[in-house]
Amino acid sequence: MPELPEVEVTRCGIAPALVGRRLASADFRVPALRYPLPHAERPAFVGRQLQSIQRRGKYLLLDFGNGHLLVHLGMSGSLRLLTADMAAQKHDHVDLVFGADHDKIILRLRDPRRFGALLWLPGEPWAHPLLKTLGIEPLTEDFDAEWLKRTLAGLKAAIKPTLMDSHRIVGIGNIYASESLFRAGIDPRAAAGKISLNRLARLVAEIKATLTAAIAAGGSSLRDFIHSDGSSGYFQQQYFVYGRSGEPCRRCGKPIRELRQGQRATFFCAHCQR
Repeated sequence: MPELPEVEVTRCGIAPALVGRRLASADFRVPALRYPLPHAERPAFVGRQLQSIQRRGKYLLLDFGNGHLLVHLGMSGSLRLLTADMAAQKHDHVDLVFGADHDKIILRLRDPRRFGALLWLPGEPWAHPLLKTLGIEPLTEDFDAEWLKRTLAGLKAAIKPTLMDSHRIVGIGNIYASESLFRAGIDPRAAAGKISLNRLARLVAEIKATLTAAIAAGGSSLRDFIHSDGSSGYFQQQYFVYGRSGEPCRRCGKPIRELRQGQRATFFCAHCQR
């Protein structure tokens, strides 16, 4: 599933080409993805100028002044910028066409598993059920060790699945939770509420460093994720632990271990992470 870096890379890839352009048409080839597509609401946004593209957690918000198109890439979705002569393929379910006839750009949503979403949110979007319960953004100044210590106080749950709880912190999925904990030297099984402030300070720094490095590398392309220009991310080449079960740790040489936490695979080095 695309995580925060992949969604931010997508935002940065499409915003320069689209912001300021007028949406000429919205073409839906299926009735629904994860939720029904906004067929009936098209008059509210078609014909309007795109003001900005924001990211909140793993959601993109296309601001048309009178409301927002909310986009979620789901398990397998991607957004591509294409010219008008590029024919749609089997899993290309949505085309947002920007510009005049002589200068059209298509923003195409491809989603083989149809677990993504495209919703119209009139007015201010922040009270929508998908957004109002989201936690703190990990790349902001507000996300610091003191905040994390208060949030984790008394929690007996393991730290790794806690980091993946989007009601506490948004955008840290399975890959980046495993990688950040390795970089911070923290066992993913450690009780979240018992980690010291000093170690949480290291963890916060490594979460920010890991996400920032992933964005700079274009995200991780493991299965379906591609950039808006069709290229792939390469942060997976920098993984310390994720997907490396049985391989030698890049720091100590001991084998990387794998376990299940909350029905998700966790990768860690038992020697480097205590």
